[in-house]
Amino acid sequence: MRQLTALDAQFLSVESATTAAHVAGVAILDPSTSPSGALNREALLALLRERLHLAPPLRMRLADVPFGLDRPYWLDDPDVDLGAHVHEATLPAPGGERELAAYVAGVHARRLDRGRPLWEAHLIHGLEGGRCALYTKVHHCAIDGVSGSEILTALLDPSPQPRRVEAPPAPAPSQPPGLLAMLAGAITRSIVQPVETLCSLARAAADLDTIPVVAALPDARLVAQAARALAGDARPLPETPPLVAPRTPFNGPISGEREVALGSVPLAEVRRVARAFGMGPNDVVMTLCASALRRWLLAHDALPDRPLVAAVPVALRSAGAGGSSRDAAGGRVGNRISAMITPLATDVASPRERLSAVRSALATAKRRFAVSHRTWLDDVCAMVPNAFAALATPVVFRLAGVAGAGVNLIVSNVPGPRLPLYLCGARMLAYHPLSVVTDATGGISITCASYDGRLDFGVVACPARLPDVQSMIGHLREAMDELLALLGDSPDAPAPHGDAPLVRPQEEQAEREEREERAERQEMVPA
Repeated sequence: MRQLTALDAQFLSVESATTAAHVAGVAILDPSTSPSGALNREALLALLRERLHLAPPLRMRLADVPFGLDRPYWLDDPDVDLGAHVHEATLPAPGGERELAAYVAGVHARRLDRGRPLWEAHLIHGLEGGRCALYTKVHHCAIDGVSGSEILTALLDPSPQPRRVEAPPAPAPSQPPGLLAMLAGAITRSIVQPVETLCSLARAAADLDTIPVVAALPDARLVAQAARALAGDARPLPETPPLVAPRTPFNGPISGEREVALGSVPLAEVRRVARAFGMGPNDVVMTLCASALRRWLLAHDALPDRPLVAAVPVALRSAGAGGSSRDAAGGRVGNRISAMITPLATDVASPRERLSAVRSALATAKRRFAVSHRTWLDDVCAMVPNAFAALATPVVFRLAGVAGAGVNLIVSNVPGPRLPLYLCGARMLAYHPLSVVTDATGGISITCASYDGRLDFGVVACPARLPDVQSMIGHLREAMDELLALLGDSPDAPAPHGDAPLVRPQEEQAEREEREERAERQEMVPA
């Protein structure tokens, strides 16, 4: 039994008629590798029954405090009605990427039923080439990138033959908190709320110059330095670039509709560019996003003269790490994340200079993040009592969209498995993560994940703000080609498309790349 954190509860509060706060993924599967040569709903249900104990967020439901006076509690529900969560559909012909994206967009726009554990799965048949897809979504109050990856790992196998999973011991009965206990907790929290607010305000003030919207206030950096000095932190603050987000067609009030685009680029191409210019893969990924956004804005005669500003979610825990967020089964429920705010150099015309500018901006953001408290997101959420937050958050987000967003969009990049994985014996060919769009964070989000030699993108947009989201996939491919074209100008660059032999053996090269990525990457997660 545990209570949601302020950040977890905020993901509930942000939902409205136009905003859904779940994260999702689309796995493209080849059922021909399964023992039966097919994948159906019954096989998926059997797998979930066998492994549900390995994925705690899938069996937790909310227990609300009366009148919303305090944050809800998590209640373990081992007898989940899986049939109510798992759906099956068939795409209309020809079953291409557009038909898949249209179906996914429809279910991604719908909010989850809070009367059940907060997740859904849709097994989608009818894809070209005999393939199928699995769309899954889980509410962001229940998972972050690390716990989401753990759920995926629990359901997938390293070979077509599903591994055997031992049956769990009988769970102890779980009772919801009593009415008096919840009201007593709410009264206690209301008493300590002013103190909690002051403490959160003091911590957040130390990073005032990196928090969207308030970073644009006069002397925000001086206030941050003064707050740190009062706290006894004498470390100098790395200089940060201006973080004022320009107005773009992406930003403004959103509707409840969603559009989705899915695409991929070879991971080897990303790594070749990274090695050629002495940078990390994240720098290249962020440049791809910056270049694609620039191309879209130019095509719509809407490119601002200032760089777009992106929020980049960052995990504050690593896979396998312990912590108070673990439950009795060893899994995690809830969030431990923060965010880096960085400009995207969309105002730079030269591809080479844009790559350099994005690298420099991201390095600055990382240096600043390294000396920050990293809890400003939690602190901002903890300042507001839950009863007020539940009513005010949708209004505040709507007003932020009207007045001018603190960021233009969310960009997230997560590392994934290098080797192929299987679901009920069906090989996973690709995995496209999908995130959230809100009034305050922009009508588009770009998320990507590396998997089995690919970088798979999932782009979510509000069609009222970006009506042709599918064009972003083409712009990402064009941006990758643009960077590959630069390799001919770099004397130490490998030949494009892998024509030149590698100097190192394949295994040594893979190990070297993994070390570089681990050292370079602060894990970025969908938020």
